[in-house]
Amino acid sequence: METVDEAATCATHRPGTTRPRADALRNRERIVTAAREMFVEFGPDVPLDEVARRAGVGNATLYRNFPDRAALTHEVVLAVTCRTTDRAQEAATAESDPFAALSRFVHAAADERIGALCPMLSGGFDKDHPELLAERRRLEEAVEGLVERAMSAGRLRTDIAVGDVLVALSQLTRPLPGIACPGIDRFTHRHLQLFLDGLRAPARSELPGSAATLEDLRRGR
Repeated sequence: METVDEAATCATHRPGTTRPRADALRNRERIVTAAREMFVEFGPDVPLDEVARRAGVGNATLYRNFPDRAALTHEVVLAVTCRTTDRAQEAATAESDPFAALSRFVHAAADERIGALCPMLSGGFDKDHPELLAERRRLEEAVEGLVERAMSAGRLRTDIAVGDVLVALSQLTRPLPGIACPGIDRFTHRHLQLFLDGLRAPARSELPGSAATLEDLRRGR
């Protein structure tokens, strides 16, 4: 689970803005953390008063920070995207083996619950907000760097593209709120490792269709 300090680095203090008081910042981050957890567990339509209850704040505090669901969803998407980008950059720095760096990122992104973005992105908020576009580009560039290095080193099969990694990652980590499969999350890292084994070079099969590029993903939004 993320801490208030970790989340604060991604989603609360914008350049050119006055930094809020420490107690106000803590409340805001508690709300974002609680919303992120509950969106994963129950879907993006969870009652906001339940989010406030889990965050340990009153409804008035929640609405003072986020006047509507769209504003809260925006902040959660921004926070998840930012933290996932940080995991990609950390993996590139920590691992000298390019494929190990890619693998480290994939498993770390699963822990950030990046798949939870999928149902959130279907909501009625501005997906083309400049903040979100900038953070998405930062994530794409970080993952693209991991893929290119692994491919250049001959460790990654050459018939895939960055979009394939992001699509598989989002699908394999997408939460299924309300299903009668308790404990299904314990299989996530197991299935991600099967996916990663399929990415290794030399390729052991011929993939149908064409590689999914970032442009394909943008057109499909």
